Amino acid sequence: MGKPTRATRPFMPEYGLLPEDQGDGLMPWSWATERLTANRNYWLSTVTPEGRPHAMPVFAAWFGDALYFSTGGTSKKAINLQSNPNFVITTESAAEPVVLEGTVRFIEDAHTLDALRTVYAEKYGHPFPPDSPVCEVTTVKVIGFVEDAAKFPGSATRWHFD
Repeated sequence: MGKPTRATRPFMPEYGLLPEDQGDGLMPWSWATERLTANRNYWLSTVTPEGRPHAMPVFAAWFGDALYFSTGGTSKKAINLQSNPNFVITTESAAEPVVLEGTVRFIEDAHTLDALRTVYAEKYGHPFPPDSPVCEVTTVKVIGFVEDAAKFPGSATRWHFD
């Protein structure tokens, strides 16, 4: 995923967002990565082969500037992602959400998988199943904000990955 190339206000014309140079200002990328690292449960939305949305919770780990998650090889999530790699994944907090949109790629590199097993086990107390596919998130857009009414108009930030 790497680091964003720039940050702007998200397009939300009905929500009263302040210009980028007013309010609390645009949030730093570190604000998003702190939440992506500390978050326990994530909501993953995929698209079925028939074009319907499908949302399920997943465990994920932030590692080396990217988010990774595993899923059962025959799960609906895996089938959907093999057919259409587009997704949305969010942190569990609606008060300070981080919402990622993009695509995934299935990781097969043994060195990366070994490192991820360690990070995942440290976070969750158990490794992901060795036969489960592991997906790396390739982000197109990330949005984050603070829900608090006084902070929201000045905190809403969209990070771009060109």
